[in-house]
Amino acid sequence: MVPLLLAALLVLAGCGGGGRAAGPAAPAGPPQRGGELTVLESASFAGGWPTGLDPATNTTGGANISQMSAIYGGLFRLEAADDGSDAKVVPHQAEGYELLDGGRTVRITIRDGLRFTDGTPFDAEAVAFNFRRDVDSPCTCSPTWPLAENGITTDGPRTVVLTFTRPFAAVINAFPASNVNWIASPTAVQQMGEEQFALKPVGAGPFTVVSNQLSSKLELARNPDYFKEGRPYLDRLTFQSIGGDQPAYQALLAGQAQAYEGLNTTPLLEQAQEAGRLTVTAQPATSPYVVQLNTQRAPFDDQRAREAVYRATDFGAIAQGVFRGRYPVSQSFTGPGGLFHHETVEGYPAFDLERAKQLVAELGGLTVRLGTLRGYVAEQVMTALQTQWQQAGIQVQIETYELSTLVQQFNSGEWQSMLQTAGAWDPAGGVGVGFRFSSDSPFTGVHDPELDTMLDTAESTVDPAERERLYVDAGRYIADHAYAPFGLAFAPANLATEGVYGPGLTTKIPPIVVNTGVLWDEVWRVQQQ
Repeated sequence: MVPLLLAALLVLAGCGGGGRAAGPAAPAGPPQRGGELTVLESASFAGGWPTGLDPATNTTGGANISQMSAIYGGLFRLEAADDGSDAKVVPHQAEGYELLDGGRTVRITIRDGLRFTDGTPFDAEAVAFNFRRDVDSPCTCSPTWPLAENGITTDGPRTVVLTFTRPFAAVINAFPASNVNWIASPTAVQQMGEEQFALKPVGAGPFTVVSNQLSSKLELARNPDYFKEGRPYLDRLTFQSIGGDQPAYQALLAGQAQAYEGLNTTPLLEQAQEAGRLTVTAQPATSPYVVQLNTQRAPFDDQRAREAVYRATDFGAIAQGVFRGRYPVSQSFTGPGGLFHHETVEGYPAFDLERAKQLVAELGGLTVRLGTLRGYVAEQVMTALQTQWQQAGIQVQIETYELSTLVQQFNSGEWQSMLQTAGAWDPAGGVGVGFRFSSDSPFTGVHDPELDTMLDTAESTVDPAERERLYVDAGRYIADHAYAPFGLAFAPANLATEGVYGPGLTTKIPPIVVNTGVLWDEVWRVQQQ
């Protein structure tokens, strides 16, 4: 599913570890109502929402899952045990769903009595309006549904029906990472117009918009009519953009904010864990880094050049030498925190420096431009790759991008190689395998009809064991064609000050895109007596 995140996605993936979050102890009592929370978001990723927060027009939607979920709630969401295990997508504003006709038809039933914060009904017609608007939208997190003609219909006031041209069994798992999960008030969209709606959107989530300064500050207030009784716990929730991990860490210690999503600076993560003043929650890894190779342009239209990169790359050495073994290495598009993970792939072109040198010589030399999204882990990995590749005789120019300029690079089609992430909790959702390898994705470097068929078949298959087998086959096919070497499975960590608790913030939930989907309606603070 879904180009999504815009590249966004693009970036991170997995700190992995198990065990409890480091820092202050777990709460001694039940959740308390009241209080305010300021959440910091890095300006280079989740802290940027330059086109607003309309699901149909927010081009950075995959990066802004926290803001979108706080405003709109979501038809479905990913939940897990506190240690990140037993993760599953569950109905939220949806009451339930059915997969029929072998996955060709999906019936989604909406909870009875839901209303948007403007008082209008949140019903099947409203959901169908959003689906039709979102699938045709420029949002990079819009789904790639194989819709039949007139494939979005309603059956009564509470049921929306999706009809596909082929089975798409992964459709529900993909919802939490897509804009179709966030339902906007059709009345507000039509009365306000898209430009104004994007600034002050109207949903049915746990919070309502008080003010919205694009890519700077989003102030939200408790929705008193939220469908879950007693929720949300907080009275106010503010998302504040900040320059990066270090200033965010200092702001938390200074009491200027209470939470930070997406910490990826490894030394700072270790410092925070050792200091013990904050709750540090390293999330399960779902997305390994991948070196995307643009097979439509020289030099990577030649498989020898692609294999040379594989043979010159030693992610195991990078994992140990740069990150002291903190992050596991994967040879495919899955991480240990997600579905269908296999650490190794049969026939994967392993590191072989002499073979890499031989291939470079056969090519008469090899010069490569390698780019990545700005961020500590990505930049450390990219620099290490530059060193390794140069040892094989590959000349390497490296570049870092902000999210918006990274997207421009992909859209231009002129890029050569990009260090990104390729993975999701379910490979068919979020920044999953199709996002990086399907021919119809704007963020792919591969255009192979046979691989497209393999991925389509896998996401269509209802039986989990058969899906797993098909994804194993796809991983082997990617390796056989040397389409893109995989590497560290990394996911960011979340930080919270003492007295702040909540699912996905101070507990583990596998990232559905890059950052974890925090359940903001269940986040709370200890109130001073």
